[in-house]
Amino acid sequence: MKPLIRNTITVAAVIMAVAVVSTPAQSAPPADWSKIPAKTVKLFYPGQSSYQWLRSPAHKRAQKKTAQGDSCVSCHEDEEQEIGELIVSGKRLEPHPIASKQAVINLAVQAAHDSDNLYLRFQWKTRNPYPGTAHPHWIYNGKTWEVIGWPRLHKKVWGEGQPAIYEDRLSMMIDDGSVPMFAELGCWLTCHVGMRDMQNLAKTDDVKSHPLLGKVLHKKDVRKYLPASRIGKKPTWRKTKSAEDIAKVKASGGFVDLMQFRAHRSRPSGMADDGYVLQYRLFDAGNKVYGKNWDKAAKQPKYMFDEKTVGFKSRTMAGIRDTSKPSSLVAEENAVPFDPKAGWKKGDMIPEYYVSRVGAKGSAADNGNVIGTWKDGMWTVLWTRKLDTGHPEDDKIMKAGGVYTFGFAVHDDNITTRGHHVSWPMSIGIGVNADIAAVKLN
Repeated sequence: MKPLIRNTITVAAVIMAVAVVSTPAQSAPPADWSKIPAKTVKLFYPGQSSYQWLRSPAHKRAQKKTAQGDSCVSCHEDEEQEIGELIVSGKRLEPHPIASKQAVINLAVQAAHDSDNLYLRFQWKTRNPYPGTAHPHWIYNGKTWEVIGWPRLHKKVWGEGQPAIYEDRLSMMIDDGSVPMFAELGCWLTCHVGMRDMQNLAKTDDVKSHPLLGKVLHKKDVRKYLPASRIGKKPTWRKTKSAEDIAKVKASGGFVDLMQFRAHRSRPSGMADDGYVLQYRLFDAGNKVYGKNWDKAAKQPKYMFDEKTVGFKSRTMAGIRDTSKPSSLVAEENAVPFDPKAGWKKGDMIPEYYVSRVGAKGSAADNGNVIGTWKDGMWTVLWTRKLDTGHPEDDKIMKAGGVYTFGFAVHDDNITTRGHHVSWPMSIGIGVNADIAAVKLN
């Protein structure tokens, strides 16, 4: 994705233009969300629980029920607090417990719809007294640029004492009934041994040499996947079906929608990214809202802050939590091409990624109206999603009267991968009864 540097159209103007041009009056979100019922969804810390663990003897008295198709809540309804406390303590499924990690996050969810869109409003409190809008940076060491900042579960943080810097995120998975067992297992259908921060971590060289993951997808680690993309009743990351067979599964709708609001890499553009899970955690076709801010050939960042616009060309460790100044490098607003002769000093920091609303294209840019604000310790995210995005090859197409399975997750306090908090799978009805019923707007 190539951003339009110094574009005169600001992100705010782009968002307003989109609203004026393509959103009819009857497609406005609720003017008063206090009139829309709110459901508190308890998200709990899952640690290294996985699809394989659910079906193992370690999942005492429940592994057979899981294999038979019983749902997680059939055994564990209302046990989120108890499970979360056990895992954050390090007594089970967490080899690197994080001090003061909360067991549960309460996520308030509201839903409404009209003939075109599903409107969702989310609220949750952060552990920290500041929003997680910072993310890993490039830092100048006096000679070269190197990465600084990792999630709390990274060895560099818990083993070496390096700074924990990572963005807050809100994620949701959606299925329309096409994926076997997603309604029963939700997130755990996608989480497996061998993935990042999980047991028996796959070796980088093994993934790179894998005929599908390495040679076709060009990946170097293992991320979420569905059992339907693997061979046999006991799926492993290695035993993938052929690309042709996986394409048939996808064409039949056998994938899970995955969308993520990112406080650093999407929020500044009023967007969220759009992806799916099948053989891997992949983005939809087109260009996503963010890109890597690195010039491989020159071994330096591609872009830096526009000093004329924001008053600085880089950040420092002492200032990356200062929310009065931009924390993200936004191509249309505050970025210029990197100047290696700009008088860089040791400790200067530039974001590892850049954000571009204008550069986001295609199915990957479907979540073009997602607004997140943080105030008094709480995130509020307003999410507009077209019921029919026009991209059935990548998205779950919804309609009024339909019921869909959702799974929610929040990444809080400088964390990623298994460090998030997750919900049991639950249903959202578009104007019909479900765990959460989206209210029809007049």
